[in-house]
Amino acid sequence: MAENNSTTPENDVAGEIDLNPALAVEKLDSWLDGLVKLLPNLLAAALLFMLFFVAAKIVRAIVFKTFESRHRNNLGEILGGFIKWTILVLGAFVSATIIVPSLNPADLIAGLGVSSVAIGFAFKDILQNWLAGLLILLRQPFQIGDQIEASGFEGTVKQIETRATIIKTYDGQRAVIPNSQIYTNAILVKTGEVQRRSQYDIGIGYADDIEEACEIIQKAISGIEGVEADPAPEVFVWDLAASWVTLRARWWTNSKRGDIVANRSNIIRAVKYALDDAGIDMPYNTNVHLFHDQTEETDGDRDAQREGWPSPKAGRKPKPRYKVTDNRREGVARKSEKTSLNSA
Repeated sequence: MAENNSTTPENDVAGEIDLNPALAVEKLDSWLDGLVKLLPNLLAAALLFMLFFVAAKIVRAIVFKTFESRHRNNLGEILGGFIKWTILVLGAFVSATIIVPSLNPADLIAGLGVSSVAIGFAFKDILQNWLAGLLILLRQPFQIGDQIEASGFEGTVKQIETRATIIKTYDGQRAVIPNSQIYTNAILVKTGEVQRRSQYDIGIGYADDIEEACEIIQKAISGIEGVEADPAPEVFVWDLAASWVTLRARWWTNSKRGDIVANRSNIIRAVKYALDDAGIDMPYNTNVHLFHDQTEETDGDRDAQREGWPSPKAGRKPKPRYKVTDNRREGVARKSEKTSLNSA
């Protein structure tokens, strides 16, 4: 009878290294036997998962086409992707129960629920931005192509992704703003309405006729192409500054940034030329320095002295320039009329 030299757990000697390839072959054989037994289950699970995969692709395409017909491509892409992955995860669970019949999906879900806490902390920002992006697309505070100001950036919305909103700034840069910042912070939608009001302050001299200047400015603005007639341009007396009277001009144009910039440039140019042609002054900032002894008994007495200058005598107070100009025009007109009558 041949001696059996095979090593088994019963006759293994402690402290000795036993290399027996037969054990490895036996283990590999047991694995192959198990694989053969599971092979029908594996094929069924793979076939079932493929069916779930095809169904997920079809459902995603249907959702995307539905929202694309409503011109909401971004929302269709996000919802379609979410539904697709939900179907795939469900298919993976069902396939796993076919491969391992003893596997209880409830236990697997419970285990995922415990681990989801750690996953939630690890992917907190990603999940928050994804949910914020979904809410932005659902509620639509702005749309693709709108011009907005958010988180210190201003430009045109190019795309709303699952993580961030892409804005192209007016100088051609690309700003990527996380959706959570846009959804939780205040934003300014520049093109939220069709029309948008602009304004500009213009200074005229104290000696100039305010009513005449307002009329000239309003007429100059109304003649610019792109300025809305309704509401009509307006000019208000806004401030009595140190060296000029401030007139605030307001007008309405299309809310697009390009229209606003172009119209503003044309309006400022037209107002400057119109005031120059009318002889209305647009003064520089002027500082007046008064020096006097400050020892007279009339110092501080406004009836006798005003800002260091002697008070004018009765009837000698100077008039505003525009009144003097009007009087001179009237005098010239009367003189001309009288000359015409005498000639007749």
